Amino acid sequence: MKPFRVGLTGGIASGKSTVAQWLREAGFTVVDADRLVAELYRPGGDGAAVIERLFGPSFLTDEGGVHHQRVADRVFADPATLADLESAIHPLVKRDFEALAHCADLVAVLEAPLLVEAGFAPDFDLVVTIEATPRLRIQRAVARGLTATEAQQRLNAQADEATRSAAADIVLHNNGTLDELHQQLEELVTKIRRRAEDAS
Repeated sequence: MKPFRVGLTGGIASGKSTVAQWLREAGFTVVDADRLVAELYRPGGDGAAVIERLFGPSFLTDEGGVHHQRVADRVFADPATLADLESAIHPLVKRDFEALAHCADLVAVLEAPLLVEAGFAPDFDLVVTIEATPRLRIQRAVARGLTATEAQQRLNAQADEATRSAAADIVLHNNGTLDELHQQLEELVTKIRRRAEDAS
C-alpha cells in the first residue's frame, strides 16, 4: 500500500524541525531533506559529483565530500548559481525520499525548506507550511549562530510566506509560544491520521 505523503515546509527558522520531531513522536515516518542532502554530499555521493561538475574540485574536501562553507558562500550570494545547484540536487532528494517512503506503514513526511520552490508540492497528498514573521525568523537564525547577513541571504533565497501558503493545504503559525504551536500540531496530527485512513 502506498503511504499517505505529507510535505512539511516553511522558511528558515520557522519551526519546521520542531514540528517534524513532534510528528515523529506521533508515530509518523519523517524524512529530513537536509539529511538526505548531507548523505548525497558525502565522499562518493551523487551530490558530491554534482558539486564537482558545477563548481570544480576545489569545492570538495580532501576526502572527496562537499566543502559546505565554500558552496554556501558561492551559491547564497548568486541566485542564478543557487538555482543551477537546486535543479540538479532536488531530483536526487526526491528519488531518495521515495525510496524511504515505501518503507512507511501509513504516513511518510518529507521535511523540506524548499518543497514549494522545488516543485514538489503537487506530489504530496497534503502540504503543511510553518510560518513566522521574517523579523522573528532572522532573530532565531542569528540566535542559532548565523550572522544577520547570512540569515537574510537564506531568507531571500526561499519563497515568501504568501507563495508557500498558496501551495499549502494547512498553514501553522509560529509567532508565539511552543505551547501555542503544539496546540496547532495536535489538530494537524488528527487531520493527517483521518485523511491517511480515508485514503487507505
